[in-house]
Amino acid sequence: MNQCLPVNAKMSKAKKVLDEARETQNRELDLVDKGLVSFEELPGLFNMINITRLTLSHNKITVISPGIANLLNLEILNLSNNLLTELPVSLSSMPKLRILNCSINRLDTLPRGFGAFPVLEVLDLSYNNLSEKVLPGNFFGMETLRALYLGDNDFEYLPKELGQLKNLQILGLRDNDLLELPREVGELSRLRELHIQNNRLQVLPPEVAQLDLLSNKSVMKMEENPWVNPIAEQYLLGISHVIDYLKTETYRIIYNRHMQGGRSGPPPPKADKSKKASRVRA
Repeated sequence: MNQCLPVNAKMSKAKKVLDEARETQNRELDLVDKGLVSFEELPGLFNMINITRLTLSHNKITVISPGIANLLNLEILNLSNNLLTELPVSLSSMPKLRILNCSINRLDTLPRGFGAFPVLEVLDLSYNNLSEKVLPGNFFGMETLRALYLGDNDFEYLPKELGQLKNLQILGLRDNDLLELPREVGELSRLRELHIQNNRLQVLPPEVAQLDLLSNKSVMKMEENPWVNPIAEQYLLGISHVIDYLKTETYRIIYNRHMQGGRSGPPPPKADKSKKASRVRA
């Protein structure tokens, strides 16, 4: 019996938060680090349709109940730092969800139709086990998206549909296995932050030079990649030198030759991710 006490204590702590929120009509629920394992420990949660923010980070939740879509007024959902391996299809039907944080989990798949979010602005899927192979067909149909974080996953390529995210301002792709970026990245006219550090990139599409990545509020991070020598040399001088170089005819020739199979030798090796927390199975 004693072994159950800590769990019951944590469960009653979570229930207490729910009860208080009901009494005070609080529209923001904070259930961080409550030792939660399942939604069964949160009775009546899906009837609280007035809540706008739900924080469930730093728990041990393995499955998100489809009933979460009942929370029709939810605008911010934080599921980071749990043990999730998949997400429910119903999630993308939530009419007011603007910010979704699923970082630091064990996701290795995404549900069909995942790109159907009507008003999503920020999507954080960083530090999972995702790759281009599991992206649903409509993933890049989220026209309202302003920030997309895919860092610390297993992407080697991104499809040309990336260019459809016309409102995207921040694109986080660090710590993947990226071998190239699609030329359509140049169509992201509002992009102000591009994080591509620690990948396997040797060249950049010339179209990157069309982006506004040199203004005061812009950020471009590209270190820890096996760049071809001309890019590596320009990078030592600064990002502005890289951007200027991408505009030259000399570079266009190098890029085209590289993409047409003139890569020198096999692709750079992948980083060893076997000890990554998202790989560990409970």
